[in-house]
Amino acid sequence: MSFSNLGLSQKVLDAVNTAGYTVPTPIQEQAIPEVLEGRDVLGIAQTGTGKTASFTLPMLTKLETGRARARMPRSLILEPTRELAVQVEQNFSIYGANHNLTVALLIGGVSFDDQFRKLDRGADVLIATPGRLLDHFGRGKLLLTGISILVIDEADRMLDMGFIPDIEKICKLIPPRRQTLFFSATMPPEIQRLTKAFLKSPARIEVASPSSTASTVTQLVQDAPNDFTAKRQLLRDIIKSEDLKNAIVFCNRKRNVDIVSKSLAQHGFNARCLHGDMAQRSRQETLDSFRDGTTKILVASDVAARGLDIPEVSHVINFDVPIHAEDYIHRIGRTGRAGHSGRSITLVSKSDQKAFSSVEKLIDKKLEKLSLTKPETTGVGGEKVAKKPRKRAAAKPRPVRPVDDTTKPHPVRPVDDTPNPRPKKEPVPGPSNVKPRHADIEKDHQKDTAKNGFSGDNVPAFLLQAVPGKRKSSS
Repeated sequence: MSFSNLGLSQKVLDAVNTAGYTVPTPIQEQAIPEVLEGRDVLGIAQTGTGKTASFTLPMLTKLETGRARARMPRSLILEPTRELAVQVEQNFSIYGANHNLTVALLIGGVSFDDQFRKLDRGADVLIATPGRLLDHFGRGKLLLTGISILVIDEADRMLDMGFIPDIEKICKLIPPRRQTLFFSATMPPEIQRLTKAFLKSPARIEVASPSSTASTVTQLVQDAPNDFTAKRQLLRDIIKSEDLKNAIVFCNRKRNVDIVSKSLAQHGFNARCLHGDMAQRSRQETLDSFRDGTTKILVASDVAARGLDIPEVSHVINFDVPIHAEDYIHRIGRTGRAGHSGRSITLVSKSDQKAFSSVEKLIDKKLEKLSLTKPETTGVGGEKVAKKPRKRAAAKPRPVRPVDDTTKPHPVRPVDDTPNPRPKKEPVPGPSNVKPRHADIEKDHQKDTAKNGFSGDNVPAFLLQAVPGKRKSSS
């Protein structure tokens, strides 16, 4: 089947032919006719199956008629990351080359003023991340009452990133009479709940099992030490021993991404990092340099695990075992694309055994051990250099300390027999009229005894007298 049999407009078909595509993928073949009929679609497909074109092509056909109004976009596409949003915008530029449609991109890391101006001109297609979209809506710069087509892409990734409450809020702001296209690689319970809430009698399209991996990828595993420094050394040894054209090294934490990237660069490898805390311009420059071959090794978080269209990646190395087993499928899906072969290597330490067992259970496959050969050294830029044998200095004989048999008498300190008694301190004479303190105390005691009639040990007589008006006790 060709694209001409799917019901697309002639403008779209011309753009597809110009881009060099002739045969649709399975999800495109099944989803495009359903979208053109106006039905809600639930698409379940792993990354790299061409699902982006399965909604961009029919949307271009349906949006050929009509006109956008200021601050009221006609369609909305929600993406979990900036990179995916930028890539969808590029797809609209390619497939919409023969259209006069306006596309607005709302993502973080870009000036609000530039985005305000695009919204004021009117947008036929609005591509946004959930957080930035709600920011514009809260500022009163955006109205969602004109949305007729809503696309929620990579829904399971939205769930992992905590965007589900934002998605629910956005869906309530959009008119209920709309067409909803929902795409996800996996279907956890929370995603199933969303599909029941926001889709009406959807056409379910599932082209591949979410636990399947591409047959073009050779999957290997390597035991790794728990020590972080030793693990980085192992990574360098693997890169040196592999016939590596380029590679993506995945880490779970942004901090690890920075450390591993700097470590590789310090050891002469052409490596750069990519994670969510980087400015948008830096992220885009890094991706572009990796695409055109300027950068050979991309150390990234899971922000690069989904949807990025980099067709010729020879290796994927999981420096960290992914926390969610499903992310393993998306990571290794960056290699072995478009008919090319690829290799994936996962470093597994003792602390990663539980997570790695979940990965093998999900893919229903026992991964083969990597046979790591002794690597050669690399020069600046990562080129291989023959390892020079290390020369050891000749051992020097230890000096022998000569033994001195001559005995020297120990010096004797002379004894001083002259008496040197310590002088005694003479008492300091005081004034003759000063009486000792105890004499004053005795005199005061005698006065109190004469006055009160007791000296402290005797009971005073007045205390023993009877109180007038009261009888004495019979006892």
